[in-house]
Amino acid sequence: MNLRFDGRIAGFGTASGVRVVVGMWPRSPLGGFADVMLERSDGHRILLAPSDEVARFVSATYEFDEVRVVPVRYSRSGRAISVDAGPFAARFTVGGISPLGRLLRIVPRRLATQPAWLRLIDPVARILVPGARTAGSAGGGRREYYGVTSARSVTAITATWDGDDLGAIARLHPPVRFGFGSAPAAPHIVEVVTTIVERG
Repeated sequence: MNLRFDGRIAGFGTASGVRVVVGMWPRSPLGGFADVMLERSDGHRILLAPSDEVARFVSATYEFDEVRVVPVRYSRSGRAISVDAGPFAARFTVGGISPLGRLLRIVPRRLATQPAWLRLIDPVARILVPGARTAGSAGGGRREYYGVTSARSVTAITATWDGDDLGAIARLHPPVRFGFGSAPAAPHIVEVVTTIVERG
């Protein structure tokens, strides 16, 4: 069985060493939702999920040291996206199409989201975007495919944890360790179709 999640992923680092990946999924088998994955500078990995159902599914697919179920909301106003997820809050600014985004435009969307294509180009993706993968093994014996169709730079952020400022925008480095791949090191927001293939 193939499960298809259609939305956006934003990834960025902060001067405090906290690296953040925000998933915004208006279309998914779990309904519309958003979740936040953070990795602290000491390697502690946290999932902030909006429901028990989302928490169970995501934590069975990726690896975390801590899972919290909290309200997770996001909104967009012009080029600014705001995220509020329990102890975490952020506002980030979306810039123009990045060089990666211009490269992605070459491939038609219908092809760019197909698992067979994503298996084929995974070795190339690893070279072009170090840390990134388009195909790999997810938790629970699942296979996972990332079909990215557009990419824009994230140019600025303000982010807090329990009210403490996490510092200025930074590269997402070292790569996060939630799954088999990371987001690009340069702060980005991408449009993506994630396909998860269940066993059997």
